[in-house]
Amino acid sequence: MLSYRKAGATLGALALGGTLLAAAAPAQAASSAPSGAPTGDGAKGICKRLPKTEQRVQKSLDRLNGPATENGSVARLQQRVDNAKNAGQTAIYTYLNDRLTYRKSLLPTLTTRQSDLQAVATWCSSQGLATPSGTAR
Repeated sequence: MLSYRKAGATLGALALGGTLLAAAAPAQAASSAPSGAPTGDGAKGICKRLPKTEQRVQKSLDRLNGPATENGSVARLQQRVDNAKNAGQTAIYTYLNDRLTYRKSLLPTLTTRQSDLQAVATWCSSQGLATPSGTAR
C-alpha cells in the first residue's frame, strides 16, 4: 500500500510531466510537416528495388504454376485435396480446399502485379532511374 507521501510525490510528478508535455505541444504544431512523414512518392526506391521485386513475383508464379511434385504449387495442393476427399477425411478436405481456393486467387493477383511492374520498369527507364538491363543506377 502506498503511503500518503509516496502517493503525493507520484501525483506531483505526473502533474509536472503533463505540464511539460502541454508546453511542448504548440512547438510541435508549429512545424510544417510531422517528423517521419514521407516527403515524396518513393519512386527512386521503387525503381531501385524493381529487379528483385520482378524476380520475387516471377519465382512465386513459377512455383504456383509448377507440377504436382513441386512444393507450393496449385497442382500439388489439388492432389492433396483429392487425396483427402477420396480418403473420406472431410475436415482435412475442407481445410485444404480453402487453402487451395486462396492459392488459386494468388495467380491473377501476381499476374496483374507482374504486368504493373513491367509498366513501372518502362517508366523508370524513361525517367533515367534504371538502366535498360533492369538494374538501378
